[in-house]
Amino acid sequence: MKYGFAKRVNHMQSSAVRDILKVVNRGDVISFAGGLPDENLFPVEEVREAFNKALDTDAKALQYGETEGVPALRSKLTERMADKGIHRMPENVLITSGSQQAIDLFARVMFNPGDIVLTENPTYLAAIQVFQSYEVNIVPVDADNDGMTKEDLETKIQQLKPKCIYIVPTYSNPDGKVWSLERRKELLRLAEKYHTIVFEDDPYGDIKFDEAETVAPLASLDENKYVVYTSTFSKTVVPAMRTGWITGPYQIIRMMAQAKQATDLHTNSLTQHALVKLLEDFDLDAHIRTLQRTYKERMHVMKDIFDRADDIDIRYHEPKGGMFFWVSMPEYVNTKALLDDAVDNGVAFVPGAPFYVNQPAQNTMRLNFTNAEPELIEEGMKRLVEVMNSAPVQK
Repeated sequence: MKYGFAKRVNHMQSSAVRDILKVVNRGDVISFAGGLPDENLFPVEEVREAFNKALDTDAKALQYGETEGVPALRSKLTERMADKGIHRMPENVLITSGSQQAIDLFARVMFNPGDIVLTENPTYLAAIQVFQSYEVNIVPVDADNDGMTKEDLETKIQQLKPKCIYIVPTYSNPDGKVWSLERRKELLRLAEKYHTIVFEDDPYGDIKFDEAETVAPLASLDENKYVVYTSTFSKTVVPAMRTGWITGPYQIIRMMAQAKQATDLHTNSLTQHALVKLLEDFDLDAHIRTLQRTYKERMHVMKDIFDRADDIDIRYHEPKGGMFFWVSMPEYVNTKALLDDAVDNGVAFVPGAPFYVNQPAQNTMRLNFTNAEPELIEEGMKRLVEVMNSAPVQK
């Protein structure tokens, strides 16, 4: 039977990462493909106790809740954001089912077909998915390791009048870069000058490898006029709780809450109440420091193997935080074709092409270093280096 799907489904694409995980989710493949935290580091007992306390304390944990989120959790989040210099009121916070829903709700209330979003290139592939599903024109801006370049950004703002600028400026996915403070300020200055909303996606900001490093979120430099900021507990607590949040100008957050009413009424109430108990009784910051130390060690294991492999031609920048290495091979290598050989050799990665808005660099790949013990990283990297050494020339 031929089904009459809406025209918008023509703009939907499957996630390259999810498709790869289906292929490699078998016991003999060491996967560096998913953006997964290590489940062995999850605070399992503390989470279990938090859910028990939520159930024992208040039957409302099992009831329908406010679309905007449990007030106590929104209050806790304003306290945590204030520690980063982001000063917002609870009424300017919307709890979402992961930060992915925050991106979707924002796109739903802000974009018409044909609207323009400026991004870096490459950028977070699931954001590209969302924007494409709403028939948005995504335009890349020239960037270097410090962030978007002022000249190209301002030129494209002037010429294209974008509805939004989407950025992942801190330990970004996929390339792990950190925008300089100067570039952050320059972007905000241009947003104010041309009255353009900036969407700051910050899922990795807490996963830094230098405890002394201070990175100011763009939202901390803004007076709640132009920056919409989203983050999540998926990387610091557990992904399965599917709890994120978004904050920004009240009018935008209010409209997103109305859209959320039509989507799922509210994010899981029990999980929100459990998170309140967890934040009250569990030293999340100490746990995050453990994650920082552990993931830094694993990043260095991967880096050291690359550094010792003098016989392969690659380029990368050492990540200062986050979960990924972004690697470039010689231009004649097609990493999508290379992936088949890698899986046959018992290792997996994500080819870089799906992270690009246009003109994808087919010789790039993303590697996750947080989801495997050092010994497994060493074995997986040994297999990967072997595959890289035999990479065929693509005409």
